[in-house]
Amino acid sequence: MATVTAPAPRVALPAALRNRAVHKLLVLALAAAVLVPLAHARWHSGTWPAALTVDLTDPLTHVSDWIVDNRDSHPLFLYFFGHISNAVVLSVRAVYLFLLAAGWAGVTALGALVAWRTAGVRLAAGTAAAFLACGLLGMWVPTMQTLALMTVAVLASVVVGVLLGLAAGLSDRMDRALRPVLDTMQVLPAFAYLLPVVLVFGIGVPAAVLATVVYAAPPMARLTSLGLRGADKEVLEAVESLGATARQRLLTARVPLARRELLLGLNQTIMMALSMAVIASVIGGGGLGDRVYQALASVDVGAALAAGIPIVLLAVVLDRVTAAAGRGTESAHGRRTTYALLAAAVAVAVAVRLAGRLDWPDAWTVAIAEPVNRVVDWMTGHLYSGVPVVGGTADWAGRFTTWVLDPVRDGLQWLPWWSVLLLVAALAWLIGTWRTALTAVLAMAAIGVLGVWEPALDTLSQVLAAVAVTLVLGFATGVAAARSDTVERLLRPVLDVFQTMPQFVYLIPVVALFGVGRAPAVAAAVVYALPAVVRITTQGLRQVDPAALESARSLGATGGQQLRQVQLPLARPALLLAVNQGVVLVLAVVIIGGLVGGGALGYDAVFGLAQGDLATGLVAGAAIVCLGLMLDRVTQPAVRRPTKGA
Repeated sequence: MATVTAPAPRVALPAALRNRAVHKLLVLALAAAVLVPLAHARWHSGTWPAALTVDLTDPLTHVSDWIVDNRDSHPLFLYFFGHISNAVVLSVRAVYLFLLAAGWAGVTALGALVAWRTAGVRLAAGTAAAFLACGLLGMWVPTMQTLALMTVAVLASVVVGVLLGLAAGLSDRMDRALRPVLDTMQVLPAFAYLLPVVLVFGIGVPAAVLATVVYAAPPMARLTSLGLRGADKEVLEAVESLGATARQRLLTARVPLARRELLLGLNQTIMMALSMAVIASVIGGGGLGDRVYQALASVDVGAALAAGIPIVLLAVVLDRVTAAAGRGTESAHGRRTTYALLAAAVAVAVAVRLAGRLDWPDAWTVAIAEPVNRVVDWMTGHLYSGVPVVGGTADWAGRFTTWVLDPVRDGLQWLPWWSVLLLVAALAWLIGTWRTALTAVLAMAAIGVLGVWEPALDTLSQVLAAVAVTLVLGFATGVAAARSDTVERLLRPVLDVFQTMPQFVYLIPVVALFGVGRAPAVAAAVVYALPAVVRITTQGLRQVDPAALESARSLGATGGQQLRQVQLPLARPALLLAVNQGVVLVLAVVIIGGLVGGGALGYDAVFGLAQGDLATGLVAGAAIVCLGLMLDRVTQPAVRRPTKGA
């Protein structure tokens, strides 16, 4: 009888060696062992080689000259950009004339009616008080100008954002294709694309609206995509089993299930559009932004604040209305009562018009500029230095620069350029796929090709420090707000102020407290990016399935265990989106850092706009976009598709 030999037992690999990340680390170590000696032998100096740079000054200068020469004669401008410009001007003018025709009493009554219809009497009273405060500050006409401009800009941003979000939410391929587009729209500093916008549209309202749309549409697109992708699969399967078409599934299931994300996207779009009011004024937007800009040109913080407060009030009102709509709250009244109040509001507007009292009375204004300036002077004199024990704010800024910013910048600039590329590739591949790593490396290499390697690393050091501070504060605050309704209610007006106060307004007290340099630039970026991180974190944690939390509680899990083991893992998509928004918003405000001593790419972008130098401004802006694309790829893990048979 033939003997049957048993197969040799397989040698089981240790669990660590079966890990995908360990496999990648081994491959990276092998690649580094081969490439590092070769790169060191070829480029031992470590600085980016001049032979690998491309000078874009001449091509961009030719483009600028061609636009100037053909703006009034070429069909592209006459029959395409010209129609867009006319449509924007007519839309803004129509809204503005309607607001003026309604008068201050009519606008206040209509605003209060909308707020009352959405969330009740308290919000209606707050809305009326906000509009009246705009008048008391002597800013009624500029407020109406800004409201008209922002209405058109927000509507255009919502339309563009929803269309892009639908494409990204329904197609993985479109999601991958649109992500760099959205990153570019949101990360490219406004000062970098203001110059080409002005070259095409000229100084005025169309350029201001377009600049606002470019900046405000991406949050709507991202949150629309997130809401569509996060729809309950069981509900979608049930709708599909009933024979619904793809369009019916979208309209009857996906969009209703994504209502919260859509309204959060609307909220963020409104906030960002209003935060662009001052920058839009630089290219002819007018309104409150122009008042802020003119006041800061003379370093009049009080006058700037008087114009900045109405921007915040508008944002608070719109935030409350959209938030109430997102919760589905509605005041208890019937349709007849609504019609009666609408008729009353119209009657008030007509009565004020017949009485010739459309404009806000000059006697009803309150001057706050002088008291505010006295407070700023006191803060500068008492908090900047000489504070016992803790030291002044100037000391804090100096320590942060010495202990954090300088070591990070010097370390990045000390590394050879090829080692930076290898490090970026390693981080991106460990988190994502080889495509992710390739995209990140190409984005970083493009910075060197543009000839701005050293200033880009300086900017990167500031961004890394600002993002780290933003995420630590944002996640901690978001968790606290998600676990306590009281904390969320207390934080909401603070976040509104931080997110909507124009950067140019809070830049003056920041400089007064911290001096000029990179530390105040980081502080400005943190203040600007923090509200979005807090809001998205809170929203993600609050949307965790209550059944999962109830199951954890029934098993005896403590509050901390529920947070670590249930809420944070289930809210991972929202937390990753918060990281993404923190990165892009910090990069978006890095331009402001160039105005207060941050230097590097931010200064180049400002200089390019101020001097009309398209090459300098666009190259710096493109480098900031490349930084944003690289940071996005090393902070956003790729979603892996399940393999067949798995």
